[in-house]
Amino acid sequence: MSGEKVGAREVPRVRVRAEGDVSADALAYVREKVTAVLDRSGLPAASGEVRITRAAAHHAERPWSAVADLKVGASAVVVHAEEPTSQELADRLRDRLRRRMTHVLAAHGGGHTADPPPWRGGGPGAGHVTEEGERERSGQM
Repeated sequence: MSGEKVGAREVPRVRVRAEGDVSADALAYVREKVTAVLDRSGLPAASGEVRITRAAAHHAERPWSAVADLKVGASAVVVHAEEPTSQELADRLRDRLRRRMTHVLAAHGGGHTADPPPWRGGGPGAGHVTEEGERERSGQM
């Protein structure tokens, strides 16, 4: 993945690389999953690296592992995953990255912006915060 423009948007600069005996198909599947997560609307620009490793030991219970070390906007995102197959690894990595990207979006103002419901103090006449940081309500202090 390079940092070039495609159409009107920028493709994230995230490198997906393999260590050990990793097939081109397995690497492409992981790259596809990572790209799908980073293509999320509203997500800040991402850069970094995803390393896929297959253990040489045949007796390993989970020979496939991945580490994603990314910078998304101003946030550092590190995700680890270990699985018995490359497909399961890619799916687990996608799920964990998606969860972390939800947190990144919330931190960058992409979260919920609606007013709270009336039973939580929202709605008409709910008041506002004064300069002193105290909550004012209509007719109450």
